[in-house]
Amino acid sequence: MHSWAASPADRRLSALIRHLEGSSNSMDSDTITASPTSGFSGSRNSVFEHVVRAPEDPILGVTVAYNKDTSPLKLNLGVGAYRTEEGKPLVLNVVRRAEQMLVNNSSRVKEYLPIVGLADFNKLSAKLILGADSPAIQENRVTTVQCLSGTGSLRVGGEFLARHYHQRTIYIPQPTWGNHPKVFTLAGLSVKTFRYYDPVTRGLDFQGLLEDLGSAPSGEIVLLHACAHNPTGVDPTPQQWEQIRQLMRSKALLPFFDSAYQGFASGNLDADAHSVRLFVADGGECLVAQSYAKNMGLYGERVGALSIVCKSADVASRVESQLKLVIRPMYSNPPIHGASIVATILKDRNMYQEWTIELKAMADRIINMRQQLFDALRSRGTPGDWSHIIKQIGMFTFTGLNSEQVAFMRKEYHIYMTSDGRISMAGLSSRTVPHLADAIHAAVTRLV
Repeated sequence: MHSWAASPADRRLSALIRHLEGSSNSMDSDTITASPTSGFSGSRNSVFEHVVRAPEDPILGVTVAYNKDTSPLKLNLGVGAYRTEEGKPLVLNVVRRAEQMLVNNSSRVKEYLPIVGLADFNKLSAKLILGADSPAIQENRVTTVQCLSGTGSLRVGGEFLARHYHQRTIYIPQPTWGNHPKVFTLAGLSVKTFRYYDPVTRGLDFQGLLEDLGSAPSGEIVLLHACAHNPTGVDPTPQQWEQIRQLMRSKALLPFFDSAYQGFASGNLDADAHSVRLFVADGGECLVAQSYAKNMGLYGERVGALSIVCKSADVASRVESQLKLVIRPMYSNPPIHGASIVATILKDRNMYQEWTIELKAMADRIINMRQQLFDALRSRGTPGDWSHIIKQIGMFTFTGLNSEQVAFMRKEYHIYMTSDGRISMAGLSSRTVPHLADAIHAAVTRLV
């Protein structure tokens, strides 16, 4: 009989001896029996025969359909990734330069990062979103952990809240990014919605938002898009943000910001962080998920951060210790390459400046595409008020087209977008705007 006090090495040795004894015994036998799941059990069916085919992701499924289309006119406005005027993916020059510096540094190694990630990256990420002069940073009240882009940051934050926060419900805007409800549900939270978008005005349903958050139980978690709301492109004004802050603090609602577009929305890093900094300035607590997919074009590198602003340095330290327990069994520790690129750029004054110039150029191109599309629809006399296209901000425009009109545009014009009428402005160019305007005009005039 083996004692439970035996060391792991002893237990492994005992298991190996038993395995070898079992092997020698089976060699003496004329028959070999297969396990029920080994595939030799006599059954022709897979043990996974009952598994049903899952539906395509509604956003990524657009690209699948687009790739199958052989038309030279086809246009993909579904996936949120920046494209140049020529329709090509863009790697920023400053990112190329940072990568080259990293490659040329022969002292760099490929060792595991700590569970919380690259220390420089975490420190610089908090500074970028909260501001260099943030009292929360100066007082060490912020804990920041490197995560797998924005999605991973949301998931880690969600699991931490499910384990350690006294409420288990998160309110998310209606509509919101399609992954939000899935991420938070699987993290262990219940998901409810609050009114956000008004389809009549194609703007913010501010009254509905205030009513729904006002009637939410005290202490609930509220997901807020820091800027460039996905999918609508509709953001509150600074004055409306202040009203939202006052309401949430009066009811002790906990803000969880999703910041996927800092600098990419307006072209100004500080302006796009205004909502987050407003909530941090009052001394209250909040969570912030950051992504560098859009603003540094590091989509496939999966670089992000989760910052939790706490009341004191002691609480922040204990929160970090628990975040480690969420991360360790999930993915152990984050990858080193993308975070090193970000840290290299953010800590070098010249590279940072170069990044802000390239970032503004991307934001300006999208703003220009909005203007061009609006002008094209107006010149065609397309029925309806299309001013929401230039009022909305960021990568996406909620066109107001219905699913029937979207299907018509796909069939007749080979233009691909999600069925809710969301289009990625980054997928447009001066060359393709007329084609899209023709399609919208036809869809609106033929299908009401």
